Amino acid sequence: MKTLFLFHENEDTKTFQAGDIIIKQGDIADSMYSVIEGELDVLLNGQLINTIKSGEIFGEMALIQKEKRNATVMAKTDCTVNIISQRQFIFLVQQNPYFALDVMSILVDRIKAFN
Repeated sequence: MKTLFLFHENEDTKTFQAGDIIIKQGDIADSMYSVIEGELDVLLNGQLINTIKSGEIFGEMALIQKEKRNATVMAKTDCTVNIISQRQFIFLVQQNPYFALDVMSILVDRIKAFN
């Protein structure tokens, strides 16, 4: 993600151990995440659909749609993530058009991968 530098100053980080659930399908969304280190598996109805790696984001779809989480994300390895609140997300979209374009690009890539 080209605008990953936006998260370098984010102090809201969390570390997870392999096997920890970060977000659960059906939960209400209040944040998205940027992976600083590690790998995470994305599960839809218990089936692996994607692996997220360092430098990537996840959890943005529910913030955009203002709906419940559509997948579960589980730490594949020990990992550290930045937590971006919905308020921070909206601010970033408003203040940095390239951030919004990067998020849209990621969504398009994910849609293409599933078709």
